[in-house]
Amino acid sequence: MIIDIHGHYTTAPKALEAWRNRQIAAIKSPSEMPGASELHIGDDELRESIEANQLRLMRERGLDLTVFSPRASFMAHHIGDFEVSSTWAAICNELCYRVSELFPDSFIPAAMLPQSPGVDVSTCIPELVKCVEQYGNVAINLNPDPSGGHWTSPPLSDRYWYPIYEKMVEYDLPAMIHVSTSCNACFHTTGAHYLNADTTAFMQCLTSDLFRDFPTLKFVIPHGGGAVPYHWGRFRGLAQELKKPLLKDHLLNNVFFDTCVYHQPGIDLLTRVIPVDNILFASEMIGAVRGIDPETGHYFDDTKRYVEAAQIESEARYKIYEGNARRVYPRLDAALKAKGR
Repeated sequence: MIIDIHGHYTTAPKALEAWRNRQIAAIKSPSEMPGASELHIGDDELRESIEANQLRLMRERGLDLTVFSPRASFMAHHIGDFEVSSTWAAICNELCYRVSELFPDSFIPAAMLPQSPGVDVSTCIPELVKCVEQYGNVAINLNPDPSGGHWTSPPLSDRYWYPIYEKMVEYDLPAMIHVSTSCNACFHTTGAHYLNADTTAFMQCLTSDLFRDFPTLKFVIPHGGGAVPYHWGRFRGLAQELKKPLLKDHLLNNVFFDTCVYHQPGIDLLTRVIPVDNILFASEMIGAVRGIDPETGHYFDDTKRYVEAAQIESEARYKIYEGNARRVYPRLDAALKAKGR
């Protein structure tokens, strides 16, 4: 199988965005706040939004299954308070679940959390539990910076995050470390903020002993790990100066990287620097980079082409496409085995 572990519902029906705009507009006028019941999106609308977009491209590119979560830039945890985020997260998670029910062989859901800057993260637990136990979610997206580019939250190693980690360990649930929209003009959302966050998350783990407290905790750092593979020597050297173990022992039992890297040299670097057991296939289509590369004539986010062209053994390619996803996402593996896949 070819499993894409990084998919977002970026093509949701326009009614979703319209409802969200009403919600945001009503933050200063609570009496006008729309209820979740006022959003009406039928199954036919969901089918059309998927069949014409993600599913069409999956078939064209030969992808079998996508781990499907709400649109990352729409999480926007910095907007409103916890109640705003809680309602919004519940709506978005339900839509991804409905997509997985309509296309059970092609999509399986992952959840966004109702994070809110400065709020105890234990408030996220009820939504996490619901998504796992009722929706069959196989992962969560964890935003290390719900302030939207101002980085007001403690680092991922801080005990502030432990309630979520404890639940992740209980459910054997990995987290993709994924920020949302940047409201800081210094950081472009997809070109800077996302990649900054990937690099920052890795360094926060490196400087800590988080995985001593949670030896089975699993993080997926997307977009190829940001700057991490390119500066692997820097991180190895910093770990050495900080008297940490070798990175393979300190982090690589718990930290993994995806293939959302949009050119061949980037994938070649990733597969040469990062051990193959720590690389999972992903494309993030239809996402941040949607155009066609004039140098190749193919879509930038058609990452399967890069993996196919990489100078790696067939066993390594199997691990990237399927084997590692089954190991890092145990609930995904169990769901597939239950279907005889």
